[in-house]
Amino acid sequence: MTLISQFVDTPDGAFGILSDEDGRVVASGWTDQTDALLIRLAPAARDSAVVAGVTPAASAVEAYYAGEVAAIDAVEVAQRGGPFHLQAWVGLREIAPGRPLTYAQFAAALGRPSAVRAAASACARNAPALFVPCHRVLRTDGTMGGFAWGVPVKRSLLAREAAAARARA
Repeated sequence: MTLISQFVDTPDGAFGILSDEDGRVVASGWTDQTDALLIRLAPAARDSAVVAGVTPAASAVEAYYAGEVAAIDAVEVAQRGGPFHLQAWVGLREIAPGRPLTYAQFAAALGRPSAVRAAASACARNAPALFVPCHRVLRTDGTMGGFAWGVPVKRSLLAREAAAARARA
């Protein structure tokens, strides 16, 4: 498999995208290093050839940072995982911008209220960050908690989305 890489400048720093040959994002995040994106993939996919190019997702990143926070919703992604993780990744895309959930609320929204740790695991294993918005899930006590790309980026994304939600109201 050949992956296409593209890096976009954002107010939160460089944002890297790895897409498959069909334009689906397989990994993304706030980095200018291809290796930092590859490590987010399943081990079998890490040996893929990577070529620099243009990805369809880059324009959605630019639109998101220009205030169109829903622009990321239409970006196609491709992830591999078990049934619960696949369900959780779909569920993450259903969390409205500006309306973050706690891990407990997220687990309940998935129909598995006792699966709080599994919900947190799905967030931690989410490779196409931003497009599958794991940043919209907070610790059960409502605090930021961890984020693969750093709490300052998570805080910035949530603030951006809250401002966009207020502007729509």
